[in-house]
Amino acid sequence: MFDQYIEKCKSKMLEAINSLNKDIDSISTGRARPNLLDPVKVEVYGSFMPISQLATISIADSNTINIQIWDNSNIKAVEKAIIDSNIGFSPISEGSLIRINIPKLSEERRKDMCKLAKKYGEDKKVSIRNIRRDIIDNFKKDEELSSSKDNIHGFTTIIQNITDDFSSQIDSIVNSKEKELMSV
Repeated sequence: MFDQYIEKCKSKMLEAINSLNKDIDSISTGRARPNLLDPVKVEVYGSFMPISQLATISIADSNTINIQIWDNSNIKAVEKAIIDSNIGFSPISEGSLIRINIPKLSEERRKDMCKLAKKYGEDKKVSIRNIRRDIIDNFKKDEELSSSKDNIHGFTTIIQNITDDFSSQIDSIVNSKEKELMSV
């Protein structure tokens, strides 16, 4: 009876969780990871492209990312994009290879990254609450299903339980990132 609304609710909330995971993954932990370069877009061939479409990105060690550029004419553009992206990395060019040394995070920087993770989590919790509100409002507009107060109350309880579950998932994701950031 409520299935279409419940599925829509879960689907939208899952999108919020996926978006949070992407945001959380972009936070630097002081360890080299290829996805740290995901936000960097390089202006080449008349458009903006991610580095992954112009080069092979690999991890040399826990603090070094290697970028093997396929077309040597793009080396300067990739270096410029990394510097201009304000992600705090200084590229070192060695022929067609660009090395990025990931600096160790200071205690203060770790705390700032934790605050950023919490902010991302809170933003997604707001999104989830807005989804809950919209789903309940749409349900109430459905005269066939919302004809009795029992139906409305039962539906609201189900949606609140789903919201609580997704909110707990957000807390878990943020707490996990905080532990990762604070471990030296």
